[in-house]
This record gives sequence, structure tokens and C-alpha cells, in this order.
Amino acid sequence: MSVVLDAPVELWSTSSLEDKQAVIRAVYKQVLGNPHVMESERLTIAESKLYDGTITVREFVRAVAKSDFYRSRYFESCAPYRFVELNFKHLLGRAPLAQEELSEHICRCIEEGYEAEIDSYLDSPEYQDKFGENTVPYYQGAKSQVGQKQLGYNRTLSLYQGYAGVDSAFTASRLVDFVASNSGNKITLPTTGGRISAYKDATEKTFKIVVKGSKFDSPRRLSNTEYLVSGAKMTPQIQRIHRAGGSIVSITEVA
Repeated sequence: MSVVLDAPVELWSTSSLEDKQAVIRAVYKQVLGNPHVMESERLTIAESKLYDGTITVREFVRAVAKSDFYRSRYFESCAPYRFVELNFKHLLGRAPLAQEELSEHICRCIEEGYEAEIDSYLDSPEYQDKFGENTVPYYQGAKSQVGQKQLGYNRTLSLYQGYAGVDSAFTASRLVDFVASNSGNKITLPTTGGRISAYKDATEKTFKIVVKGSKFDSPRRLSNTEYLVSGAKMTPQIQRIHRAGGSIVSITEVA
């Protein structure tokens, strides 16, 4: 079965009102993970700015990704790994390919904050090269392309939940074990109803968090501190490290 996740939707200077409405719908669908958006949840001010040309599609994507809608569903309700892997999916149109990518973004989110984490995708050379200022992000990584590694193709498809699937329905990571161990994963396609098959919950895994600079350390201590935590307890442990003034060096799966 051929699965095409999406295609480019672009805003032009000559775009009609209907074209602009299609762009707005496409951004909501892509960035928010295919939800039902009620009228009260729409970003009417940002939409108006897009209509009159005050902001580009990229800046509208930024507004949606920083909205209360996105923050409550993906940052506050999901495990850290799930939040980051969905940021890759929603904003770059692909799955994370390496543990270093996941650790980098989790550390940025903890140390620099939620908005800095969102900005890091939208201001990246990769985003500019793929989508520029006026193309809605789409799932490029799920189409088999010349020169593309099978690993990235499989992982992006594993994040895809079908045309009826909603990303906020799942709060645990789908890729953490494969990315952490740098191993391949089988393609898991959605069923007809948009549901996905069962997978092992990341909360069952154990992770090592390497930390530098906690206020509880001796002032002269230069070595890093390591914490072993379960996936279920990762979020509160990261919050404690952050409150103690620690800097997270890396997060890796150990079991």
C-alpha cells in the first residue's frame, strides 16, 4: 500500500482568500497533529496578520507552535521524549534520527525554556532549506527518496497515525528505544480507522541523565553527576535538576 502523508502547501503573493484559508487549515493540521480546532481555540490575530501579509507562513507556524493549544497537549501532557519527537514531526516533517538530537533538544528545553525549543526548529537551516518562509511543513521524511536512509523512512512512518489519527492521543514516546540504541525499527502503519498497533511504553525503560553544575555539588567539584531514572520518573527528575541549577549534559537509555 502506498502511503503519502502530505504535499507542499505554499502561500504566494497572488494567493486568493481561499488559498490563504487552505494554508491556515494546513498549518493547524500539521503543527497541531491533526486535531479538531474549535473556533475559540483559533489564533484569530495571527490569522489576520497572515491574511494581510504582515507575517509569513513560518511566523504563523511559530505562533501556532507556541500557542496554549500546543503547549498544553504536547509540552505539559507528554513525556519529554514524546514532546521532542513530535516537534520534529510537526515542525521539520521527519523523525529524530539520533540520540544526540533528542538529548540536545531536551536539554535546550530544560535550560532555555519552551519557546527557545520551538524557535530552534523554525530558525534552523534545515527548516529554511526545506520550507523557507511560505511553505507549510509537511512529512518529507515519509516518502522514499534517492539518497535517504531507510532508518529515517521507517521512523517517520512510525510516527504517522493515519488521516484520522490525532497525535495528542499518545503521550509516551514511540521511538525512544530505537533512537537511543541507534537501531532500526519495523514500519508500523496505521489501520483503516487511524489507530496504531501496540508498542512498548517508554516509561518501562531506564535512562541515564548526566548533569553538571548542580548547586548541591561541592564548589570545587568538576566531575559530572549521573542519575538513573525510569522513563515514568524522568520529567520530575529533570525538573529537580533544573531547580537545583544543574546543566544536563546528556540523556541516554541504559536498559
